[in-house]
Amino acid sequence: MTEASEIIRIASRGDGVTADGRHVPFAAPGDRLNPGGGLTYGAHHAEPPCPHFQLCGGCQLQHLDDATLKTFVRDRIVHALVAQDVPLPEFMPVHISPAHGRRRVAVRSAWAGKQFQLGFSSEKSHRIVDLKQCDIMAPELFALLEPLRAFLAPRIGPKRNVEIKLVLIDQGVDVLIENWSPEGLETHEAVTALATTHNLARLSTDDGYGPTTYWEPEPATITLGGVAVAYPPYGFLQATPDGEQALSLAVAEIVGDARLVADLFSGLGTFAFGVASGRKVFAAEAERAALLAMKAAAGKAGLQIFAEHRDLFRRPLTPDELNRFAAVILDPPRAGAREQVAELARAQVARIAYVSCNPSSFARDAKVLIAGGYRLARIWPVGQFRWSTHVELAGEFTRQ
Repeated sequence: MTEASEIIRIASRGDGVTADGRHVPFAAPGDRLNPGGGLTYGAHHAEPPCPHFQLCGGCQLQHLDDATLKTFVRDRIVHALVAQDVPLPEFMPVHISPAHGRRRVAVRSAWAGKQFQLGFSSEKSHRIVDLKQCDIMAPELFALLEPLRAFLAPRIGPKRNVEIKLVLIDQGVDVLIENWSPEGLETHEAVTALATTHNLARLSTDDGYGPTTYWEPEPATITLGGVAVAYPPYGFLQATPDGEQALSLAVAEIVGDARLVADLFSGLGTFAFGVASGRKVFAAEAERAALLAMKAAAGKAGLQIFAEHRDLFRRPLTPDELNRFAAVILDPPRAGAREQVAELARAQVARIAYVSCNPSSFARDAKVLIAGGYRLARIWPVGQFRWSTHVELAGEFTRQ
């Protein structure tokens, strides 16, 4: 190689790609690959703010500026749609979450000799990066890492590792420690001291038989659509409040003035509560604790949300059931909603708001809906996992 080659795009896993198809780690568009193998940085190469970058697996894209991050998020969705021969719709502006915005994280422990480490795994490795700085976590979460190290190190043997799940909820930080439970009076007193000293909203442990709560001075809740909902330990939430708002606004715009709406894979009711005012919502969810929490909160708030415990993979709504609704909200897990989408493609629902955390499964399902007579009208791209290759979106489908 005698001439430098320019990086023209970012691949789905975060590598820079040259015009002739070479993949270059940690390269940005406009960077040039030199004959000796090094990079000459271009205008879109940013200075990574975190000293753990390139080692920690929590971020893959800190070397990109915001304009390139937005392009990456949009391109991930475009490439997935093109791969399924789905006509490209109108794209709304890309939303990127700010730094220090992640309200829900899981960190793991490991022993390195006599040092107790707490952090994220390295990329493609089980090695733990002991976090001394984190630019994605909400400050309230990161501030607890050092106290948790000090608390756990003398109480966990070198052959045991734990996972600590942290969520910022209405009352403060909710802490769940997995693969450990307190034993003995001294440890129980230390648990209480840790919780009171750091004003925890709740502290629970799970040694394999389900969470046991040791500290919860008032009921733990998360506010969704203005409604306080009982929050189970490490229950599913959108990763950032601003990302949740961006997706919720998109869903509300797609639903429009529909008076009877179905929210499928509803979880705690993130989108159901967002559209429930002044209309009736049917919510279906397989996770019982989330469903019961949503149902109780809706009743207390006087909202017409009718909840059903239902596994939509094994028992999706049929076309006859779906045709009762003017709009359907769909928010499945990463695998998508193959079974439910097959039924929707046979139904006559006027509008579908499909929220996805996986452009590939979304594109696959979109192809089925389009074959059934729907049109993919608009997409709202959301990059709430800042500096990550993880992409989310809301898609609008209308009956042709």
